[in-house]
Amino acid sequence: MTQNMPGGSRFDGKVVLVTGGATGMGYAAAEQFLAEGAKVVITGRSEAKLKLAAERLTTAGRVLAVPTDVSKPAEVDRLVSAVRKRFGHLNVIFANAGVGVFKRIEELTEEDVDYTVDVNFKGVFYTIQRSLPVLRDGSSIVINASWTTHRGLAIGSLYAATKAAAANLAKTLASDLSDRRIRVNSVSPGYIDTEMFREGVPTAEAREDSARQSVQKRVGTPEDVARTVAFLASDDAAFVNGVDLLVDGGVVNSVPA
Repeated sequence: MTQNMPGGSRFDGKVVLVTGGATGMGYAAAEQFLAEGAKVVITGRSEAKLKLAAERLTTAGRVLAVPTDVSKPAEVDRLVSAVRKRFGHLNVIFANAGVGVFKRIEELTEEDVDYTVDVNFKGVFYTIQRSLPVLRDGSSIVINASWTTHRGLAIGSLYAATKAAAANLAKTLASDLSDRRIRVNSVSPGYIDTEMFREGVPTAEAREDSARQSVQKRVGTPEDVARTVAFLASDDAAFVNGVDLLVDGGVVNSVPA
């Protein structure tokens, strides 16, 4: 588990919601927040994966796992009710749950479009909207977007469009929620070594090619993203608002030497 930050824990007494918290970047973020003193609520659609994650994370009653399909408002409402019953409120939301369908545009089906829009945009929107009654003033929201919102990818038209919508939502909600002093930012990870990445990039050769696109010559880790999310959610980023922060090793903005 990630070690506490020097000089104390930034999230002591705070309650954090991480959607898609059973694996990958969501799990790493949950681990990071727990290490820094938070109580953490994780969600996921797979009850089996969620149960396993909760067993690995559980620390003195500070973890609540709630099976949730964030694309369905009724399920998000049940999630919020569970949060209110267990912890009473939220201080941080990491709207992380997402899916990837990577095909050329002529190959995409109506089902692909509905599925991706439902999870990547509507799921983020409903997570935030339905959580507002338990989200305290002065809280922080971080949305997981993608490097593909900044640079075109031939097979990424649908995925990138939904992630761009999510990143734009962070900017508009930073304004919309400013009367409650709620900060809203997004992160745009590059190639990150997650289960989803390995499914989309199944061979070692292809993963090495992804690594070569970074000026750091490596694929990122879920922990790279988790630490950035924790920074944006913390008081260390108190004057950071409406920003999309690339966590990509330079893939978008720098050409490898």
